[in-house]
Amino acid sequence: MGAITRFRHEYAFLSNFYPVSIEFEGSVYAAVEDAFQAAKTLDPKERMLIQLCQTPGDAKRCGRKVTLRDNWDEIKVDIMYQLLQKKFTNPTLRQKLLATGDAQLVEGNNHGDVFWGQVNGQGQNHLGLLLMRIRDEINRGEC
Repeated sequence: MGAITRFRHEYAFLSNFYPVSIEFEGSVYAAVEDAFQAAKTLDPKERMLIQLCQTPGDAKRCGRKVTLRDNWDEIKVDIMYQLLQKKFTNPTLRQKLLATGDAQLVEGNNHGDVFWGQVNGQGQNHLGLLLMRIRDEINRGEC
């Protein structure tokens, strides 16, 4: 299988916006995106506002306004990894991830995110790298 370069349609389950309950520090969120945005802050009220958002897009917009924790830039990739690990404990999603075989997973986007994804083939693609890492760990029986 070649590269999967968009997390849409049959590969929408790879998106952080995909609906799946995610527990993070005692609260349950509607998607990885929601939990990730809440993780940006240590303020319980700001976390609750994100938890109450109607869509992951709303949670992302709300997350841009929170009081960032001091070490966010140092821990954000690890937080995302932990949330993705939780997401792929879901048996259906786990099987779908494994079904991607050895395909390169690239979070291709047109909104300019070159940290988590790529735009026009350029970017660090941290989301794709984490998904492939988790897929490899599942295949090796490590998680």
